[in-house]
Amino acid sequence: MPVTDKTSMTENQKRERIIELCLQMNSSGLNQGTSGNISARHKASMLITPSGIAYERLLPDDIARVSLEHADLRWEGPFKPSSEWHFHKAILREKPEIDAVVHTHSTFATVLSISRSSIPACHYMIAAFGGNSVRCADYQTFGSPELSEAVLQAMQGRSACLLANHGMIAAGKDLNNAMWAAVELETLAKQFYYARLAGTMTLLSDDEMSEVMDKFRDYGQKER
Repeated sequence: MPVTDKTSMTENQKRERIIELCLQMNSSGLNQGTSGNISARHKASMLITPSGIAYERLLPDDIARVSLEHADLRWEGPFKPSSEWHFHKAILREKPEIDAVVHTHSTFATVLSISRSSIPACHYMIAAFGGNSVRCADYQTFGSPELSEAVLQAMQGRSACLLANHGMIAAGKDLNNAMWAAVELETLAKQFYYARLAGTMTLLSDDEMSEVMDKFRDYGQKER
């Protein structure tokens, strides 16, 4: 798991980093066009990519600011927030340990979501997402409150999920960590897809995954 920079970022730095990561996820093939979206917590608000604007055209001031204090949509900026603001906001309100969310239509995660398949304990890195599987959320129309409810259910005790017939969500303690999680989830989806094609697969047991999760608690460099 990565070592993340916990240095406090200003609001403008977060806006700039969101744009950098949007460009990065498209250039790497993790996403296509403007189908993905990224958000980050900032104080009592959420900064999120606007709806339908090409990432190459985005400026820091174009990132929408959405209140996390109100249940309804209250936002500021020149462009309305991503149509998926519902589940970004729901995750950040429900999970105080999460400060950033990445949503993509990456190829292998989406292929698995089309088969409505969760990712089981095929590799020990599944534990990085909080349990012995990455669940697939039930299908609901994009941009709907119902999708948010399905996402929160699938992400109980987890920091990621697949979205049936849609894509994936990966969350993290900051923007860099969330993007790392999205890349890792797509890698695991690809590995599981090919392992399933191979026809033989041995999954790790619950005890083996519990041991990995225990080790992850002390993994990597700790802040001083």
